[in-house]
Amino acid sequence: MKVIILAGGLGTRLSEETRLIPKPMVEIGGKPILWHIMKIYSYYGFNDFIILTGYKSHVIKEYFVNYYQQYSDITVDMSTNSVEIHKIDTEPWKVTMLYTGQETMTGSRIKKAQKYIGNEPFLLTYGDGVSDVDINKLIDCHKRSGKYLTLTAVKPGGKFGALDIDSEGNIKSFTEKPQGDGNWINGGFMVCEPEVFDYIKPDVNDVVFEREPLENLAKTGQLNSYKHNGFWYPMDTLQGKNHLTELWLKGKAPWALWLKEAVNV
Repeated sequence: MKVIILAGGLGTRLSEETRLIPKPMVEIGGKPILWHIMKIYSYYGFNDFIILTGYKSHVIKEYFVNYYQQYSDITVDMSTNSVEIHKIDTEPWKVTMLYTGQETMTGSRIKKAQKYIGNEPFLLTYGDGVSDVDINKLIDCHKRSGKYLTLTAVKPGGKFGALDIDSEGNIKSFTEKPQGDGNWINGGFMVCEPEVFDYIKPDVNDVVFEREPLENLAKTGQLNSYKHNGFWYPMDTLQGKNHLTELWLKGKAPWALWLKEAVNV
């Protein structure tokens, strides 16, 4: 399955960092949070990514185009105008960067990726949140449900889109950013059938995925949840960025499953 990552927003609540770079390129321990998210998926064997860019999209494109030079030892011979790469430190990733417009809303961005997905299921998440969610168990839950979309439900407090979930995990309603605490909320890390594209209006840029599409999926009984009680954290403020950086620098980053595997070998 291909992995779609939403990476085109303005990141206004993190303006201290996003004046010059897009939010997914804000660094956690010297690597963009986008890299951390991709490493989570790569740990489970998903290495084909579609990055939906918008605001300052050139920064994301330049990062991947120049990935070899950034993380490898190189010699530049200016007399012969040549570059020699001595040690290649890279990833097994195929990365498609799709410019979806600077002001385009999340649903419309996703719709623009339809031609790259075709009639296949796909994974979908936001470019600003990390988690130790088990992607394989998430996919298994989705397959058992028979629904069009399964999202990872987390419980950090009533600040995002709250979910009314029945005993079987079906989502009966989706409400955007309610007041109060203690609700299950949409934590991203979704599994989607291609029918999800049918819930997004074509040829417009103002469809917010978290509103009409998800609300209608819930109304038609096609929205499922995978309840995750482990670590999940969004980097939507400078405080959030600093918290994730502290966890990383202390070697206590729960989402860095690839590092834990290396330690246990």
